Amino acid sequence: MDELERLRRQRMQELMQQQSQQQIQQQIQEEQIDEQIKIIISQILTPQARERLGNIRIARPEFARQIEVFLIQLAQGGRLPSQVTDEQLKEILGKLHKKKRETKIIRK
Repeated sequence: MDELERLRRQRMQELMQQQSQQQIQQQIQEEQIDEQIKIIISQILTPQARERLGNIRIARPEFARQIEVFLIQLAQGGRLPSQVTDEQLKEILGKLHKKKRETKIIRK
């Protein structure tokens, strides 16, 4: 009985260590992705536009991430001729925000 209990505890400890290592690896990957996004965004946006995006990130982090992904996709698709200015970012935000407001659910 004691041997069986010892083996169970040992296996449980191994599983916990494995899970901990996986969580650490996942966190490292997320940090690397965040760093890559920051680098790309710094190349895409002017300083004023980056400041605006930073303010959005404070208020609505998920929305800021969506904007970053959208801008990166535009840049990778070659649809951004140069750096995005603050005014251009405002226009993009207006269009994205307008699309969200137009969604309506009608119940009958």
